[in-house]
Amino acid sequence: MIEHTTAEIDGLRLHLAEAGPAEGPLVVLLHGFPELWYGWRHQIQPLAEAGFRVLAPDQRGYNESDKPRRVRDYRLDRLADDVAALIETRGRASARLVGHDWGGAVAWWTAVRHRDRVERLAVLNCPHPLAMRRELVRNRAQLRKSWYMLFFQLPWLPEWWYRRRDFDVGVRSVRGTARRGAFDDEEMERYKEAWRKPRALRSMIHWYRASLRHPPARVRDPAVSAPTLLLWGLKDRFLGPELIDSSLRYAPDARVERLPEATHWLQHEEPERVNEKLIGFLAEQRA
Repeated sequence: MIEHTTAEIDGLRLHLAEAGPAEGPLVVLLHGFPELWYGWRHQIQPLAEAGFRVLAPDQRGYNESDKPRRVRDYRLDRLADDVAALIETRGRASARLVGHDWGGAVAWWTAVRHRDRVERLAVLNCPHPLAMRRELVRNRAQLRKSWYMLFFQLPWLPEWWYRRRDFDVGVRSVRGTARRGAFDDEEMERYKEAWRKPRALRSMIHWYRASLRHPPARVRDPAVSAPTLLLWGLKDRFLGPELIDSSLRYAPDARVERLPEATHWLQHEEPERVNEKLIGFLAEQRA
C-alpha cells in the first residue's frame, strides 16, 4: 500500500509516496530526469516488504511538488538541502539514500554536504558530480553524449522542442534509449501527465541550467564517507563507463555492480536484480 503525503520544507511543498513499516529503517528514493516518484514503482513495494520505511518524493520542480521560478532555486546545494530537511521532517537523524540519474547526483552531494544524514548510499547510473564535471572537460566522448546539457541552457527553445507533438521527444528520450518493453504505453502516459503540469517542464530543465550557472559550493573534502554501492548499466547511451572509475576517487568505501545488458534505465529493465542488490546492501550494518 502506497500512501501519498506532503512535506513542507522551508516554504516548499514536496509530494511523497510512502510505504513500509513506520519504524523501519528510512530509505529515500530520488528520481532523475525526466521521471517522478513513479519511476521507482518496481522498487517501492519490495523495499517496504523487506522492512524499510520508503519515501519516494517528487523532487522540486517535478509532478505534484512545488516549482520555484528561478534557475538558482535548482542548484545542487539546494537540492541536497531538500533531502536533508526531508529526513528531518520524518523525525529521523539519518537515512539510506538511493538515487538514479539526477537523483543520483543529489544523493552523492547530500552525502558530501550532509554527511551525518546519510547512513548508506546507493547510486544507479550517475557519477559523482565532480567526476562528471571533470569528464566533461577532459573527455570529448562524454561531452558529445552530454550535448543536451548545453542545448538546455537556451531560453524557451528546449521547452518548445520537448513539448512538441505531444512530448514525442520526451518519449523517445526514454523509450528510445531503454531496452525494448521497459516502458509500456500506460507508463509513458503517466510520465506525460506529469510533464503537462503547469511550469513542470521549465522547472525540470532548470535543473540543467542551474548545474552550469550555479555550480555547487566548494567543500573541503568532496569524498563520500558513507558505504556506497554503484549500480551501472553498461549500455547507457548518456554516461560512459569511464565515469565509474572517476567517481570511485570520491568514494573510498564503495563497491560496483556492473549490469552488462542494462541501459541507463536499469531499475526498469532488471528490477529483480536491482532490488536484490539494493535490499542486500541497504540492510547491511556498518562494521
